[in-house]
Amino acid sequence: MNIKSKELFEKAKKLIPGGVNSPVRAFKSVGGEPLFIKRALGSKIYDVDGNEYIDYVGSWGPLIVGHSHPRLVSKLIKTIENGTSYGAPTELEVHLAEMVTEAFPSIEMIRMVNSGTEATMSAIRLARAYTKRDKIIKFEGCYHGHVDSLLVKAGSGAATLGLPDSPGIPHDFARNTITLPFNDIERVRDILKKEDDTIACIILEPIIGNIGVVPPKKGFLQELRELTKNNGVILIFDEVMTGFRVAYGGAQELYNIKADITCLGKIIGGGLPVGAYGGKREIMEMVAPAGPVYQAGTLSGNPLAMTAGIETLKILSQPGTYKKLEKISDKLCRGIEEGAQEAGIPVYLGRVGSMFSVFFTEKEVTDYSTAKKSDTTLFSKYFLLMLRGGIYLAPSQFEATFVSLAHSMSDIEKTITVNQESLKKV
Repeated sequence: MNIKSKELFEKAKKLIPGGVNSPVRAFKSVGGEPLFIKRALGSKIYDVDGNEYIDYVGSWGPLIVGHSHPRLVSKLIKTIENGTSYGAPTELEVHLAEMVTEAFPSIEMIRMVNSGTEATMSAIRLARAYTKRDKIIKFEGCYHGHVDSLLVKAGSGAATLGLPDSPGIPHDFARNTITLPFNDIERVRDILKKEDDTIACIILEPIIGNIGVVPPKKGFLQELRELTKNNGVILIFDEVMTGFRVAYGGAQELYNIKADITCLGKIIGGGLPVGAYGGKREIMEMVAPAGPVYQAGTLSGNPLAMTAGIETLKILSQPGTYKKLEKISDKLCRGIEEGAQEAGIPVYLGRVGSMFSVFFTEKEVTDYSTAKKSDTTLFSKYFLLMLRGGIYLAPSQFEATFVSLAHSMSDIEKTITVNQESLKKV
């Protein structure tokens, strides 16, 4: 029973647009009503009605070490005792910057901000200033935050709600955004020939996570890197989701590529609000106060987020961490696929490391158009059945699911069992 959650949602709808502070939380694409969470520990979350769930949302990716990790909690308490924010530089900012630049060879300098949206917005402004060009290229289904020029065929919440574009965006903003199909290098090549010297940057999620998990085709990222170099275009990797998730050095380590600018978030804040953008020194030195490109933030680099980020990265840097994540993620996904085969329901699993999605479709999902062919009605039924079985998945066909170090083999086995039962009922 979810009586208290229902009561809170009714109250919230009178005070907050849609009753939530981020659209996908409203469960609109899956039916039912959202759970209001009271506490969490390890791999579990507990709602206000006292129900327990195995959590595969993990605050949408940041909690790769699990909820309320004792090491993080202990360090955060010590940091809070010294103050929550100063609006002045701290040693913690320098420490985390060192850790990130060591993990990402393409990042020589980094600026901390408060969200992934701030990071992508700032990265594009910087790319335009550096190249003295206005137009940008993005890919259908890649969500880079609610930046005006980027809410054009975006994924994530926009795809979930069937709103690929948003009202309130001036025509001139969208006019400078060229949107292409993901994994289609020929279209990129054609546009760069046609637009010649007008493109400032290409921004993408190297592994899409915001229409569900869609990996790049073999060679796509490498050819993109070559094309941008040859055309004087800045290559921006939005690794807000993939950074420290698919490998310690993110997708760039996984695919052996260096972006010009990298956007980070989620894991580098250990569950607290954070974002960052960084890259080549000559580009980053254009950011104020070193250069003329203005960007600022009252809580940027705040000690709490820096502390949680530092401790999370320390845990992730231990030997065997990513092998463990791969092992449990592989076991879970194999179990889900076997359950689907037994039930006679066609599914496609998009997975890279510990992030994955279950698409209710027979076809391979390679881009936005193939993802949108998934049966969202079937997913909705599946989601609600899994929820009743104590498994908390992302409430949308078009979102990624995350495995953490806190998930035990018994968690995985229970999830596989509930998955089998749910698919038979679907």
